Amino acid sequence: MPDVHGVLIIARNGDRTEFYQDPYTYEPSFTDSTPLGAVESYQLGSHLRSTYLNPSSPSHINGIRADLVQNDQVVVHAKAGGEGTAVFDSAIAVLQGLFPPNPNNVIELANGTKIVTPLGGYQYIPVEMAPSGVDRALEPWTECPAFEQHIKGVYASHGFKEVAGSAGHFFGAVRDYVFGRPTTFENAIYDFMNSQLTHNQTYAFRLPPTFIEQARGYANYHENAIFADKETGGIGNIAGRTILHTILHSLQRITFDEDPLRLLLLETTYQPFISLFHMLEMVNEHPQLAAIPNHASALAFELLRGPPPELREFLRVKFKNGTDEDFQTYPIFGHKGDIAVTEFLYRLENFAISSQKQWESACGINHGYFGITSAAENMNVLLAAFSAFMLLGVFALSWFKRRRGTSAPVRVVHVVNNEKGRLLPQ
Repeated sequence: MPDVHGVLIIARNGDRTEFYQDPYTYEPSFTDSTPLGAVESYQLGSHLRSTYLNPSSPSHINGIRADLVQNDQVVVHAKAGGEGTAVFDSAIAVLQGLFPPNPNNVIELANGTKIVTPLGGYQYIPVEMAPSGVDRALEPWTECPAFEQHIKGVYASHGFKEVAGSAGHFFGAVRDYVFGRPTTFENAIYDFMNSQLTHNQTYAFRLPPTFIEQARGYANYHENAIFADKETGGIGNIAGRTILHTILHSLQRITFDEDPLRLLLLETTYQPFISLFHMLEMVNEHPQLAAIPNHASALAFELLRGPPPELREFLRVKFKNGTDEDFQTYPIFGHKGDIAVTEFLYRLENFAISSQKQWESACGINHGYFGITSAAENMNVLLAAFSAFMLLGVFALSWFKRRRGTSAPVRVVHVVNNEKGRLLPQ
């Protein structure tokens, strides 16, 4: 039986308060995590621990330290934009279940005193996040003109209009239960209804049977149409194409024996799941995956290495839809079994979006830059241009004074791009 050499986990955040996205731009509103969401994510972390860190488990990661985390073996990324607050809290809860407090998390001082970390040996694991509002890897669909055109195309399609027509009776009947919110197929109302049903007892007592199931079904169709594409490299798959870069890069790291990385956790939202289910052709045999995954769901990529003399490494893909299910293995690209890592990389590497420039190209942006890094680049360009302009002015003034026969000194201004981007005279 092959050893599990490393695992990549894509996890959805746990329960949070109502979350609204503009139906035409998908610009997000604020949301916050709930105690229920923390428990869901903690349960996911505990399940991951029993699956991948327990030496008696058949999926145990070979060579990983399970008692006290070894930070060079574990990398954690959490989404910053949109539901970022709830996603970060969920990541922390997953890690609490994955690496629980350990009384051996202790240090002995020079004077002989032993200090255990707070909360009975709590383990502090770094969580990497992009700057707020500039998360192109885990929220690439906002401020993307091509994606907005894709949304319009979905709404104008024959299939969407046909489903919207059949949903008319439901949206008319549900109007009394959404309190003034637009009851159109474009404006999915499932999130509001589900949040109220979970947290508002009065609402739960009033909502008629089957209404939440119907709302969920229409929301599944809606989001699957938005975050999928017939072409692997299509703009509808942008949520999967940006996260794919991290997946491929981490697989290559784990494959390299000299790299200690064994476990990658990507804590994010539901959108990349839908895109990846299509890009990996998982929906072909399992159409139920063309839907919004439940809170605290997880998609696992297990890197397998057979015993010598087998040198190739294989990939096994598993999915766990929320806290009520266990991991199930799903075929990808029509394979009935595991797929060679080399084939996986070959099939997908040309579709991964790995840089700001590639994201702009996919989104049809031909002017300016978005994000902190690009803004800094723009600032440098502006400062360089201003510097050149100032130097030209100095030379012109010097030439003018020489022509007039004066020897008055000329004060040269040096343009310096310091930490705050100010212009400093010298």
